[in-house]
Amino acid sequence: MSADLIITNARIATMDRARPEASAAAVRDGRFVAVGDDADVAPLRGPATRVLDVGRRRVIPGLVDSHLHVIRGGLNYNMELRWDGVPSLADAMRLLKAQAARTPPPQWVRVVGGWSEHQFAEKRLPTLEEVNAVSPDTPVFLLHLYDRALLNRAALRAVGYTRDTQAPPGTELQRDHRGEPTGLLIARPNASILYATLASGPRLSPEDQAISSRWFMRELNRLGVTSVIDAGGGFQRYPDDYEVVERLHREGALTVRIAYNLFTQRPGQELDDFRRWADTARPGQGDDHYRLNGAGEMLVFSAADFEDFKEPRPDLAPALEGELEAVVRLLVERRWPFRLHATYDESIGRFLSVFERVARDVPFEGLRWFFDHAETISPRNIERVRALGGGIAVQHRMAYQGEDFVRRYGAKAAERTPPVTEMLRAGVPVGAGTDATRVASYDPFVALSWLTTGRTVGGLALYPPANLLTRAEALRLYTVGSAWFSGDEAQKGAIAVGQLADLAVLTADYFEVPDDEVRRLESVLTVVGGRVVWAAGPFADLAPPAPPVSPSWSPVAAVPGLWRGPAPAAPRAAHGPEAGRLRVEGGGQARPSWGDACGCFVF
Repeated sequence: MSADLIITNARIATMDRARPEASAAAVRDGRFVAVGDDADVAPLRGPATRVLDVGRRRVIPGLVDSHLHVIRGGLNYNMELRWDGVPSLADAMRLLKAQAARTPPPQWVRVVGGWSEHQFAEKRLPTLEEVNAVSPDTPVFLLHLYDRALLNRAALRAVGYTRDTQAPPGTELQRDHRGEPTGLLIARPNASILYATLASGPRLSPEDQAISSRWFMRELNRLGVTSVIDAGGGFQRYPDDYEVVERLHREGALTVRIAYNLFTQRPGQELDDFRRWADTARPGQGDDHYRLNGAGEMLVFSAADFEDFKEPRPDLAPALEGELEAVVRLLVERRWPFRLHATYDESIGRFLSVFERVARDVPFEGLRWFFDHAETISPRNIERVRALGGGIAVQHRMAYQGEDFVRRYGAKAAERTPPVTEMLRAGVPVGAGTDATRVASYDPFVALSWLTTGRTVGGLALYPPANLLTRAEALRLYTVGSAWFSGDEAQKGAIAVGQLADLAVLTADYFEVPDDEVRRLESVLTVVGGRVVWAAGPFADLAPPAPPVSPSWSPVAAVPGLWRGPAPAAPRAAHGPEAGRLRVEGGGQARPSWGDACGCFVF
């Protein structure tokens, strides 16, 4: 019974408390069958065994993102230009201008999440004037967090917004002095206008959606991600928008394991949705690559406290308790795991009162449930979560809007936003993730950097040492910790005998690189179930072929990965009438080239 794959000459961080470090591991039938040193794996070496000497590189378990919108993100990935990590607004606008020139009508250029003005050297958003200048004819939609969207004039024409268009309640369609829309959409604090506008744009064909999903999974594999828990999302309808990923699963083309949650789409009819799903589906149905995880992150629309730290905290509707109780009671009675989006402690307290009322009649024992985000949760409510057997999935949203939180609530309040170390001390299960793609970047190493340094992408230090994690603690949240949220802690998240053989070999040692290099880490070899799904640099000959680029104008044709170029010098101050304006000189063409051994894109 020889192994299918042996990894040797490695520095393996196993996340297995019984044996934290190892130098070799063997895989058979998709699971680890030996973990230790060369002597432990040598008896499993046979004539058909693939043996990979990884040259003392750091090996970690495959990363598990406990909150990522991978299904929706995959359907749209090939239509979206990514600004994740782009260091200056000037660079971002050059990319935008180049993509606008490549994009044929009636398609749009979309920049959808993963960036913040605080990451730019200029420390500001583009103006509508600048967006219209670089793309006068091609529709452009720029989504900035849950806060606002910028549409150029061509996009306003495409969606049909005029002086007669009424914005939904809780939103603003900004107008000029004549009453005409300017192109700025603002969540005050409801984000519905942002996402409804985005959903009105052209869609890819089913075939191109499948290719797009493969590209997104390939990108996640490049960053060492092997499993995600999909949190559903607005305009992600079940089962229609799941047909592409289910087809890829049937074809054996999934390179990321997906546990998915069902997200209601019909305000006022949420209970009907969950009752219908509970009658026709069962949590856990599927297999280790693709299966139903439960309900949420939206349970009822009246309980949606989306964060927008540029705006005051929203007061949720008085009706939420009754509506939420009906849904939660159904889910607990049917033994459906659930998750709930929850930002503010005031909202969390109201949600917990509902849960506690249900628990008096229907025990929660053994049921996996958890809050997502919980930025301002109090010690008292952390204890209430623990008492009900719940968990908390945290994401690095503060890395993208920590400056806005500090401006509104002060630096002292930001020191425990979210209070991750308090959650861990209380014994609450905690998992890590990104909430990508419409808020933060899907890059797990940016999240790991935030957990360990407490710094935003703009460089602001948010947390005192008491609320920082060691690198080992942060990695545990992104592996074993996140596996709890899909009930998989016994079979993923560690490199240990019997666990699923998911791992990543990194470009540098996560435990040794300087703090400012953590967010630049990637994988040179990613393995899912013993199968190589990504390889670069010294392992490039093992790489599976990339999907075709389709449609041909897709941004991935020019920019197939996240920005990994050097940070630019600070922009020179402008003077006179041009002060504060951005110039995009010449053709605005970015000059990309393939970079170092990581196989990433460098500008």
